[in-house]
Amino acid sequence: MTSLSVNLNKIALVRNSRNSGIPSVTRAATICIDAGADGITVHPRPDERHIRRSDVRELRQMLAVEFNIEGNPLEPAFLDLVREVRPTQCTLVPDDRNQLTSDHGWNLATQAETLRPIIADLHAHGIRVSLFMDADPLAMTAAKAVGADRVELYTGPYAEEFHAGHREESLKRYATAAQAALDAGLGVNAGHDLNLDNLGPFLEHVPGVLEVSIGHALIADALEIGLTETVRRYAAICRAK
Repeated sequence: MTSLSVNLNKIALVRNSRNSGIPSVTRAATICIDAGADGITVHPRPDERHIRRSDVRELRQMLAVEFNIEGNPLEPAFLDLVREVRPTQCTLVPDDRNQLTSDHGWNLATQAETLRPIIADLHAHGIRVSLFMDADPLAMTAAKAVGADRVELYTGPYAEEFHAGHREESLKRYATAAQAALDAGLGVNAGHDLNLDNLGPFLEHVPGVLEVSIGHALIADALEIGLTETVRRYAAICRAK
């Protein structure tokens, strides 16, 4: 069964537009978990445009489910926070401060030696490490060699191709990349722009997906059908695999 981890960044983004603390990030986490989410994901950025460091600490105190923190390990403050709270999983993402959202995976041909000691340090703190990667089967052996436990396949291109009607060729590419990761001894996660329409076909065709992290589309759906019902629908897709 594929686990559903709900990304709460958009809840925090709305909260930050006022000083009232509404909507509450921790309350949203509770609602998601009660509705069937298997984990919670956050991606704190240096400018705290959505998730704040205080949110990460508060979530760590309350969560009994998997906690996944995403971010760029080349930001020293990010690594300090991760070491402090010790989440279940840390997903390392190669985004910079000016990016609107994550839009590419690691280039291990040039960045492996930078990542290797960081991954070893996170392991020493008892944290599982996932690398945000493009769907390139040739890169999976390198991801394993650098010390990663899992890869998170960047599914933004899949979502675009699915919407454009090119789902078969896209699903074949992602299935090949996932199988290469499995063959290398890696766990497979996936995330970015997955939604109620494209999630089911992805999980049906891509082997071994342990976890999906979904935020933007899920919160958008929640504006129409409510957070509880939305999480239930996404979780049902994950469990129907």
